[in-house]
Amino acid sequence: MNLLNRLGLFGGVAGVAAIGALAGLNAVKTATTRRGPEIYGDEDFTLMSRDRSRIVDTEDGVPLLVREVGDDDAPLTVIFVHGYCLRMESWHFQRTQLAQRWGETARLVFYDQRGHGGSGASTPSGSTIAQLGRDLAAVVDAVAPSGPVVLVGHSMGGMTILAAARQFPELFEDRVIGVGLLSTTAAGLNKSGLGRNLNNPVIDAFRLAVRTAPGVVQQARGAARAIISPILRAASYGTEVSPRLVEFSDGMLNNVSVITIVNFLETLELHDESESLSVLADTPALVLCGDADMIIPFPSSKALATALHRSELVRVRDAGHLVELEFPQVTSDAIDRLVRRAVSSRGGAAPVDERERTDAG
Repeated sequence: MNLLNRLGLFGGVAGVAAIGALAGLNAVKTATTRRGPEIYGDEDFTLMSRDRSRIVDTEDGVPLLVREVGDDDAPLTVIFVHGYCLRMESWHFQRTQLAQRWGETARLVFYDQRGHGGSGASTPSGSTIAQLGRDLAAVVDAVAPSGPVVLVGHSMGGMTILAAARQFPELFEDRVIGVGLLSTTAAGLNKSGLGRNLNNPVIDAFRLAVRTAPGVVQQARGAARAIISPILRAASYGTEVSPRLVEFSDGMLNNVSVITIVNFLETLELHDESESLSVLADTPALVLCGDADMIIPFPSSKALATALHRSELVRVRDAGHLVELEFPQVTSDAIDRLVRRAVSSRGGAAPVDERERTDAG
């Protein structure tokens, strides 16, 4: 009889969580979010909820919530893919800054990955990076069946793009003209940074509990989060940040089902999309990472950029894992450069910078 059965399932889960809490807290005991002055007191973090929306169904029937801003007939579509335990709102600042910058010359598309935000839940067998790659292909087919596309992914979202490239190389030959890979890696997450905590018997016990009695684990979500949340929170930021920003990012983590959290751990541990690098080798790319990122250490991003021959490597000084929230303008500027390089490489006209048009007239 295994440990969970001997202790009683709920007691086993809680006990394992307590052990995991100690392990997680020990791993990050010197890393805490430093709250700085409140610079986002008037920021409307609910803006994206009012953008036009649609549902895209995946191959296994999971509904994905998609939101977009910009002209449906815009000559370029830029699709943003969020990371683990986040949702599309993690691109809040890019949505506001780039929509203002590009106006109607580009359409911005955001969606919640399966099991996250407003999208449907996933089965354990469907909670894989490979499946996320197929989900992304379904989103591209639904929202941009024609015309050039640029894909931008953060963390697990970047892994999603790599998985799509491996499985659908023809899509990247014909349609995808540029990729942005932020705070992500092609392989080896479980061998670097705090990702090493994924290879942990405590995590294995929770995976078993999720598969055998998910309802009980959901009831113990507070205990279960004691394993993962300290790691994710400690890795979020490398500098002092707005208290409202901390509340905003913590809210995304708190709203993710613990079943989703656990279901995706194995695929993150085993993640290896190295085969995709040959597909993307000559595609204009952005590789951006904070040098204080404890989840994806900067050398991992440097290695990724080396494999992509037409990439710009951006090192964001002192940034943690949530670089798009911590240094939004740096991130948006880098994405803008990527888009302009990608469009120019295909002989097209780059998006109009509405700020320059306003300044000129």
